[in-house]
Amino acid sequence: MYAVIRTGGKQYRVREGSRLAVEKLDAEPGATVEFDQVLLVSDDSGVRIGAPFLSGSKVTAVVQEQGKGRKVGIVKFRRRKGYKRMKGHRQPYTRIQVTGIQG
Repeated sequence: MYAVIRTGGKQYRVREGSRLAVEKLDAEPGATVEFDQVLLVSDDSGVRIGAPFLSGSKVTAVVQEQGKGRKVGIVKFRRRKGYKRMKGHRQPYTRIQVTGIQG
């Protein structure tokens, strides 16, 4: 059984027990979160597709950790002008583990 959920403007294919990093959620580690924007559910009876979401379906998960991704360097440079600016960015994420799919 698997489902496709939408969170943080992205879509993720999840199974029960799978771990994944999603866009930052406002939840403490150990908290339970529910995703009700379920786009698709596949199980033994077949595949159900929402238009755009399936009503009555939800995916529950436990927050494992909050963190930041790898640093991405941003460089602004103009040749022969003595202009160079360097910046870095680390995208925050939330690592979750899926505990159940209802649908």
